[in-house]
Amino acid sequence: MRSKRVAKRVAISLFWFLTLLAVLGVLVMLLWNALLPELFNAPTLSYWQAVGMLLLSHLLLRGTPFYGMRARRNARRRRCLDKRLAAMTSEERAAVNDELGIPTDGPN
Repeated sequence: MRSKRVAKRVAISLFWFLTLLAVLGVLVMLLWNALLPELFNAPTLSYWQAVGMLLLSHLLLRGTPFYGMRARRNARRRRCLDKRLAAMTSEERAAVNDELGIPTDGPN
């Protein structure tokens, strides 16, 4: 039962992704062909060239899909460290800070 739900969710997500890609490709093509050839004497784009431009701009401006993996992993490590620090007493925390060379909180 669970595998059918997962398969249905994947199929729906794929459908919406492809629909969004098709609509955005048409929009990029129409905007490019309406503005740039007239303004800058640029060539006109076909649909697949517009989809390629959309993909290229996404990769250049936002990075690959794996771009955020490091940030998520570091955030998970930080949450784990925060939990461990919250469970420590003030003496244990001061000992860790002394060991790491972190100045104690207080008046400077």
